[in-house]
Amino acid sequence: MERYLQPTEFFDFDNPELKSWIAAQLEDVPNDPVARIRALYLAVRDSINYNPYVFSTDPTTFSASYALQSGETYCIPKAVLLGAAARSIGIPSRLGLADVRNHLSSPRLIEWLQSDIFRMHGFIELYLDGRWVKATPAFNRQLCELMKVEPLEFDGVNDSIFQEFTESGRAHMEYVNDHGVFDDVPHGFIVDGIEAAYPHLFADASGQPAASGSLQTDLG
Repeated sequence: MERYLQPTEFFDFDNPELKSWIAAQLEDVPNDPVARIRALYLAVRDSINYNPYVFSTDPTTFSASYALQSGETYCIPKAVLLGAAARSIGIPSRLGLADVRNHLSSPRLIEWLQSDIFRMHGFIELYLDGRWVKATPAFNRQLCELMKVEPLEFDGVNDSIFQEFTESGRAHMEYVNDHGVFDDVPHGFIVDGIEAAYPHLFADASGQPAASGSLQTDLG
């Protein structure tokens, strides 16, 4: 279990700015693990905007501190940010990866990916009250309101991994392939998987996806 509590290059909760941010989120929160992780979950979910278009192969961009500094990122760094915050207060955490269908996809995102499968969706597992519980802080409240789905809640007891249906009852997200859980970010594995799934995004010499923008802009 000790490896799920350590700071790493990616779960870098020893970063001074990140330490200060975590402390600020926990002001006036009862000294109870579930209450504290719920407060951190909401802070990660809603203060960091979801934007898949900012994906980069640069390892730095996968870290918790970078997610905080950037203010917008996609599912994996947001999960890592929550996991790092959890480790900082003594709650073991590990990164989960899976392929999902839809993933709050706008028409532009589907066109960009040339697929409705989002490879390497990230969530976090937290060890609470003797068991691993899944949490997904990816989709901020503003985005969910634009997409007409309820923001995904987390009670610290039950798995929280997807908004299954839209307000109209349409099936919304489906997990189609489980890649397992990791005590740190498997950077090479993630990048290889994304490049294999979407080779058209890496056609130029830069090695970076050829896109920029915001999912909020797509929808609003």
